Amino acid sequence: MKQTIILASSSVYRRELLQKLQIQFSCVSPKVDETPLDNEKPHQTALRLSQEKAKKVADEYPHALVIGCDQVATLDNIPLGKPLNHQNAMKQLQLMRGREVTFYSALCLLNAATGNMQSEVVPTLVKFRQYSDQEIESYLAKDQPYQCAGSAKSEGLGIVLIERMIGEDPNALIGLPLIKLVTMLTNEKVAIV
Repeated sequence: MKQTIILASSSVYRRELLQKLQIQFSCVSPKVDETPLDNEKPHQTALRLSQEKAKKVADEYPHALVIGCDQVATLDNIPLGKPLNHQNAMKQLQLMRGREVTFYSALCLLNAATGNMQSEVVPTLVKFRQYSDQEIESYLAKDQPYQCAGSAKSEGLGIVLIERMIGEDPNALIGLPLIKLVTMLTNEKVAIV
């Protein structure tokens, strides 16, 4: 019997990334409160939320392999949430100008049938350019990254704001660390190639 794989996300970008692996999967959007817990470090928040999303979907699909993901961006170890609107995105991008931001991309693969859970956090360090307020305004008008942690979509026009990236998987910055995921799926005997 072929294993059912579910991506616990409504993100178009994560879905597009997972399609690179050419495996069959479906998407289910988990409803999870993403508020950080008191005294929780950003990487811990990302990891906990990736696990909670996987568990939430696994409750509905008890025989599936469920992929949960979450990402938290931090500047000086202070979380940068999703801006949700133009004004907040403008403030975030002004704050990030010329500075380094760490994006913690958490991944969880939960075998709902066996309870086996694999999870990991993949950090990516991003140095932003010294861009102008006019460049920020122009970028926001074109890309509207209001649902993205850190207000910049590296998979879109946001790449123009970035000076350099340091990380083990370029897909992690978009929100789904494929290199780690392949290892996790292989551990669950999912044949990819």
